[in-house]
Amino acid sequence: MDGTTVTLTLGSGITCSDGADFTATMAADNINYVADVKNKSPYLGTFIPAGATAKADDTAGTVTITLASPAPFVLNGLASLPMVCAQGMDDRKSLANTTDGTGPYELTEAVPGDHYSYQIRDGYTWGPDGATTATQGMPDTIVVKIVQNEGTAANLLLSGDINAVTIQGPDAKRLDAAKLFSTSTPAMVGEQWYNHNSGHETSDAAVRMALTQAIDFKELASVATAGAGGPATTFAAIEPVSCPGDSISGSLPAQDVDAAKSVLAGKKLTFLYSSAAGSAVSAAAELAVQEWEAAGATVTAKGVDETALQGAIFGTGDWDIAWVPLNVNSPDQLVPFLSGPGLADGGTNFSGIDNKDYTDGVTQASSMNGTDGCDTWLDAESKLVAAADIVPFANSAVKTYGNGAEFEYPGTFMPTSIRMTK
Repeated sequence: MDGTTVTLTLGSGITCSDGADFTATMAADNINYVADVKNKSPYLGTFIPAGATAKADDTAGTVTITLASPAPFVLNGLASLPMVCAQGMDDRKSLANTTDGTGPYELTEAVPGDHYSYQIRDGYTWGPDGATTATQGMPDTIVVKIVQNEGTAANLLLSGDINAVTIQGPDAKRLDAAKLFSTSTPAMVGEQWYNHNSGHETSDAAVRMALTQAIDFKELASVATAGAGGPATTFAAIEPVSCPGDSISGSLPAQDVDAAKSVLAGKKLTFLYSSAAGSAVSAAAELAVQEWEAAGATVTAKGVDETALQGAIFGTGDWDIAWVPLNVNSPDQLVPFLSGPGLADGGTNFSGIDNKDYTDGVTQASSMNGTDGCDTWLDAESKLVAAADIVPFANSAVKTYGNGAEFEYPGTFMPTSIRMTK
């Protein structure tokens, strides 16, 4: 990396699921596709800085990315950008139920809301640290089942009907007692968004502040994490955290129910949260509603599945308050969700946040090299919290348990790390 130029060199022998070579041109095509605003990719501004362009040299096996301006954590983002092979790039609609990539497993069946089946690829040799699919213990097939209830999922794991499950609620205690294999991942589990867009009560800054003042967030964090976690400290919480620190605690408006009552009396609001987040989050949602209603608001709470939640915040807009934890490891990856164009203008700022202090801070931080700008990034985040534009409120070490299988899970399953033990 040199200023606004990033040069990447492809590994050798990488092939797509159809057997074709994965080339530098394919990598550049992926980057340019995401960078083209007309494609409305959610990765633009998150994993690829706006204004970036890529050029390939297939002979040298290199991709040169030219940035519109310095991007201090660009490599962090690029490491998370998925790559699609030529057939998938030519027919993007095919990716709705098939995969076309270079990974160790290929999707063979997709039943949305129920399960997804994957088959191992022979000849895969380019995994992390030289991982291959010839390694003994890797499963030939992987079936990812959608189980909405954590208690049910925990029971299926204990009975041996499934091999792995992520649990963030109280069911973790009985899985711990069973002495099962587990891996832990620090993550944001509670993040309160307000709909700033016109036509919503929460478009009023005074209402957002009152909804924030009505809540005891320390207690809420304890309930949401079943006592195993605590208050959030930074917006980017996934390890390795690029900018450790605390942009939240000192900026969070203090609880003031009397002040909230003067604003919330008679307000009617819709509150969405994920029903798949577990019983602890559901209990926290009930507590939040009690505190809002004690301050005079009428709140309709809806625990919905992930499809419905995403459809509301990125589609219908039928919400005023939503709990949507966004987990990343560097603060720049959140910028397009916290500022800039909204959904109507092709952006991903789904809640319509417009905070000049934050955007000014981002501009300043983005001009600094890597972690040199961390204090500025954290200060920018604190401006959002102080204004009650958004409230990250709970962090926890989320556990993923295995029965008959062991694996690495740094926020998602590392497929080449899976080893069947039974």
